[in-house]
Amino acid sequence: MADTTTPHRLTRRRILQAGAAGAGALLAGCSAGAASKPQAQAAGADSGARRPNILLIISDQLGLDAIGAHGNTGVATPNLDRLIRRGTTFLESHSTNPVCSPARSSIMTGFMPVETGVITNGRPIHAKRQNLGQRLGPHGYDTVYCGKWHLPGGYQAVIEGFDVLPTGMGQGDLSDTIVSNACAAWLKNRPAGADPFLMVASFMQPHDICYWGNARANRMPEGLGLPFERLRDALPALPPNHTSRPLEPAALANRFVSTYSEAMWRYYLWLYDRMIEMLDADVGRILDALEATGLASNTVVILTADHGDGRGRHRHVSKWYPYDEAVKVPMVVTCPGRVTEGRADRTHLVSGLDVMPTLCDYAGIDPPNGCGGRSLRPLVEGRDVPWRDGVVSEWQREGRVIRTGRYKYARYADDPVEMLFDMQEDPWEMHNLYKDTTVADELARHRAMLDAYLAGLNVVEPTPTIEKKRRSPAQNKKRA
Repeated sequence: MADTTTPHRLTRRRILQAGAAGAGALLAGCSAGAASKPQAQAAGADSGARRPNILLIISDQLGLDAIGAHGNTGVATPNLDRLIRRGTTFLESHSTNPVCSPARSSIMTGFMPVETGVITNGRPIHAKRQNLGQRLGPHGYDTVYCGKWHLPGGYQAVIEGFDVLPTGMGQGDLSDTIVSNACAAWLKNRPAGADPFLMVASFMQPHDICYWGNARANRMPEGLGLPFERLRDALPALPPNHTSRPLEPAALANRFVSTYSEAMWRYYLWLYDRMIEMLDADVGRILDALEATGLASNTVVILTADHGDGRGRHRHVSKWYPYDEAVKVPMVVTCPGRVTEGRADRTHLVSGLDVMPTLCDYAGIDPPNGCGGRSLRPLVEGRDVPWRDGVVSEWQREGRVIRTGRYKYARYADDPVEMLFDMQEDPWEMHNLYKDTTVADELARHRAMLDAYLAGLNVVEPTPTIEKKRRSPAQNKKRA
């Protein structure tokens, strides 16, 4: 039977009711348990302890190894680091598509972009696919969304399945602090004994690096020096694959920057780190609110991102390509007493697809039928379970990638140049082996694995591109 949903909004009355209520702690314990609403019992929720709250933190353009605890020595991320210390972090975590909207559609539904219809930015999720709010809301969860959505069909005022906390729009240095303050205030004003909640806190940073790359770098022509010359000795070193250009399909061949000086590239990296530190401060504000209210002891927290950033690797900025700098993203799961703390999982291949089934698992409900993700819960709780042999990403509409334990294979439709990297011997992806006869069997195996995976997808027609329309204050007031 088809899934049904009931959209709901954060009205002026509900805001006032929340503001008047005192903050209260929920019961400790992090196992899925009895629901407070009848429909959750009908959905098969366990009858033990109270079900956990869920906090999903999404960053925009945060590469996996850009965090201090993941090896970036040029950045201070005490709050992201404390999440990593308190939980399990997956070091083989991959975006389903290194572009904002397609990746977010997968995080929110558990389906690949070709299954959500969101194959590029500017497209809404297909009506056949439920988002997290639509899935958990009817099963006893209060669902609230705050921050960047980037999926047409919900612009600040309305997102189906969620109450929406109003925030600013645009750059992260303008809106992210509003997001963290709004989330913290909502948590602090949560009434005692309330139903469990799903909160999505979605931040822009470090996406602001795009604006510098597009509009600021050309103001640093060679010979004119840095904007702040005293920074020169503090700028990060360039990555070892900075000048590497392996043989590529035509869709990749010209997607690199050739005009930056070395100083410009290093300044780019320095700025990116500062934007991550802005994100870190806002994440810390929400984590502090969880702890101050006593909610942290019964809250599953997941930190992830839609995609990474080029950071000078292969002379890249931004995203849109199948290399690790764009595809690998954080995936951190924490919950006191249940999730293994301080563990770095270096073997299991995980994906943005896995967010939906993981949260459904903790909520005590089934994931959507046909969902391609897997629950991370057994992995983060230290249980040995069978796992996937490969994880797939899409790129630039027609590009497809599969990563296995040792190799990465990528191809683009109708292009004779394929890509095969030995990620064990060549982690910086500098040597394309697709013409190397010594790995011909691996090339054939990965072709077959990718073909089999793609054949099993429930592809839908791409949803129509929708031009973003800004509502007037009067229109927003009417909707509330």
